[in-house]
Amino acid sequence: MKKILIVDDEVNTALLLSKFLTRNGFEVSTASNGSSGMEYLKNGEYDLVLCDFRLEDTDGREMLKNIKAQYPKTGVIIITGYSDIKMAVELIKMGAYDYITKPLYPDEILNTITKAIETHNALMAESDDDQAAVLPSKSSGSKEKQVMASEFVVGKSKASKELLRQIELVAPTNYSVIILGESGTGKESVAKSIHLNSPRRDQPFIAMDCGSLTKELAQSEFFGHEKGSFTGALYTKIGHFEMANGGTLFLDEVGNLSYDIQAALLRTVQERKVKRIGSTKEIDLDVRIIVATNENLMDGIQRGKFREDLYHRFNEFTIYMPPLRDRGTDIMLMADHFLKIANKELGRDVKNFAPDVEESFMSYRWTGNIRELKNVIRRATLLTEGETVQSKALPLEISNYSKISPLVEHTHHHHNTETTPAPTAKEHRTDLKNAALEAEYDTILKVLREVNFNKTKAAEILNIDRKTLYNKMKAINIGK
Repeated sequence: MKKILIVDDEVNTALLLSKFLTRNGFEVSTASNGSSGMEYLKNGEYDLVLCDFRLEDTDGREMLKNIKAQYPKTGVIIITGYSDIKMAVELIKMGAYDYITKPLYPDEILNTITKAIETHNALMAESDDDQAAVLPSKSSGSKEKQVMASEFVVGKSKASKELLRQIELVAPTNYSVIILGESGTGKESVAKSIHLNSPRRDQPFIAMDCGSLTKELAQSEFFGHEKGSFTGALYTKIGHFEMANGGTLFLDEVGNLSYDIQAALLRTVQERKVKRIGSTKEIDLDVRIIVATNENLMDGIQRGKFREDLYHRFNEFTIYMPPLRDRGTDIMLMADHFLKIANKELGRDVKNFAPDVEESFMSYRWTGNIRELKNVIRRATLLTEGETVQSKALPLEISNYSKISPLVEHTHHHHNTETTPAPTAKEHRTDLKNAALEAEYDTILKVLREVNFNKTKAAEILNIDRKTLYNKMKAINIGK
């Protein structure tokens, strides 16, 4: 159970937060001022601190400095009012994970806390796990370690070495980067690695999922808005460009942005200025942009779906993410890495994989790539009772893959996904539950491949909403 410390001198706010977070599975302590908050931290380990910016004996800036100095692996979220938002952004640059504004909304609080806890887990794995690789420093004799994102495991395959070489090459520059690859290949981890190995490493890394943005929300998310600037604008919001100022802005599934939002992005990138909705004040920007896509954006340009001028602004350097199935024995390096992470998360001590499990991992197609592998390892760790992961702990589509895989493998190349192999007569199933599972798996996978893993388009074709598609993909381990 994750432990959260609330530091707030408003008793009612602290009580409501405590009850809400306890109901959602967290162990919660509350402190009414900064000094008692530091005492709580001294006497116990906490994953996260929710700290009000204005306290009777100190403020959020001093609390953040003290917590980061004494408890560097404890995440900090600042609770602030409208008048302190500018300061809250500065605190993010100083190391706070995020801020939330009053009035507090349950969904926003829970979402922010969940992301902060995930970041905390990644940092713990990063510091404790010798499999979490580091980029060697270019300067001879330098003792400074340049860290990689925790899910990025430097493998020994030719594809992995080339990927590492490209990261080393582009990270120190200020180039905009397009990261191209299938869903789940670790595009965000590589973006974080580029940021962490750049001169901007001490500034914010802000990630946006463009695939989940509606046209109406996109402008507010990118550029922010002033309170009262439109119906429903109940508070001032800092946009992602402003939050990332001085650091790196990562745009995932950038091909899903509407054409008019692309035009607004182009203006912002060209002019290096941003203006909140409802404001006349322009804010100077110094932001490195990294974008990711599982589509070939040139195809989008030809279809009139993506602006060519914006593409060329982004495309100062392109990194191709190899699919997991092309990375050979790296699969087992990653499996071992994720096993250690899962052991920490679940309090288990699973040590290795049975030979037939390793064989299944090496032969399986991994359509969900690294994300799918991580999900499978987490599930298998939970189901394993002893020290060795057995085949029965794997999803059916993986443990039975060698029995139902096609006689001839389909070829593929960088920018195209492969077609779904047709089953042979020998693969006929009499178990209705398994047959239904495999039929659903094949249908979803077929549609995803047809649309180059664009989940919004896939959901439309399958006649289900995006959330249902995510849930089904997660259930059958095609990713999330």
